[in-house]
Amino acid sequence: MGRTPGARPTLAKVAERAGVSVSTASLAFSGSGPITPETRDKVLAAASELGYTGPNPLGRQLRRGRSGIVGVVIGDQPGRAFRDPVAVQVLDGLVDVLGTDGLGVLLIPGVRDGDTVDPLLESAGMDVAVLVWGALSDDPTLGALQRRNVPVVIGEGRAVEGAPLVALEDRSGTAEAVRHLRELGHTRIAEIALPFDQHERSGPVDAARLAQADRTPTVNRLAGVRDEIEPVLTWECPASLVEHGRDAATEILGTWVPASERPTAIVAHSDLLAAGAVIGARELGLRIPEDVSVAGFDGLDLPWLSPDVLTSVHQPLREKGAALGRAVIDLLAGEDPVTITLPVGLIPGTTTGPVPTL
Repeated sequence: MGRTPGARPTLAKVAERAGVSVSTASLAFSGSGPITPETRDKVLAAASELGYTGPNPLGRQLRRGRSGIVGVVIGDQPGRAFRDPVAVQVLDGLVDVLGTDGLGVLLIPGVRDGDTVDPLLESAGMDVAVLVWGALSDDPTLGALQRRNVPVVIGEGRAVEGAPLVALEDRSGTAEAVRHLRELGHTRIAEIALPFDQHERSGPVDAARLAQADRTPTVNRLAGVRDEIEPVLTWECPASLVEHGRDAATEILGTWVPASERPTAIVAHSDLLAAGAVIGARELGLRIPEDVSVAGFDGLDLPWLSPDVLTSVHQPLREKGAALGRAVIDLLAGEDPVTITLPVGLIPGTTTGPVPTL
């Protein structure tokens, strides 16, 4: 009465062995529905005898019309994302929420300068795609998803029709950081900026380049600085990495501006860029904050920067990821897309102080 050698057990065989209908046997494996514990135990015992481990998940997905997979576009280079604590914490919050709903995640790189879209965007099965860092004005990634009619959720990007949006009060938060510096007496404030678009560029920004900014976090933080002051210099970085912040600060404080006009403060669009600026200033022999104040954005815990603690605009990173996850689940449930805007707030550290006296 055991399993026939070479024969593949089926749900129908399990139902026959247990003396129930196929639909009843299916309910036993689904874990829900009108079935008594005694009947479930009988079905599971029959399955064990036959070596049947459960319905084919692919078949179940096809019957539901879903893959159970959420595509997550994390940026142009996945390696960078996993070096960035901001990205890691957002992904943690996102994956935690999706996991509670039985959804898996497929990480997909975005488009780099001159590249075409990743083949996964054209072919991989996914129920929804999350653009963690938003979409550009003419975004090939978004275009590829829309051609396939894959629903999207937008994080920190421009609004897309029919797509939920999880936004951040980063413009007002950046303005708050600059206001803090002005209240300390600083008027010569330089800016280290996030990437403007998909082109990797490092260098000073003029008015023409400023008008080309296309990434929403960058646009908002540029605007937040200018809500309070016109910076003496803006330096664009190719990515939010410590080494780019260091290089930018070295140029700003040591090359591009005469010593007599050197900025007394730097506001950076991210904490990693700000930490790099602190390191660059130290290497030039400048004291933080006695000679130069530095403020960032993110609210990261950076113990390796000790003894300094960054003055930073804190954002709710894990909550942002969780909000993206809930937006995915709501979209799959047929809920109308909504926009959620998360608050931020400045927390002063040891890297900002009064303007130096001459």
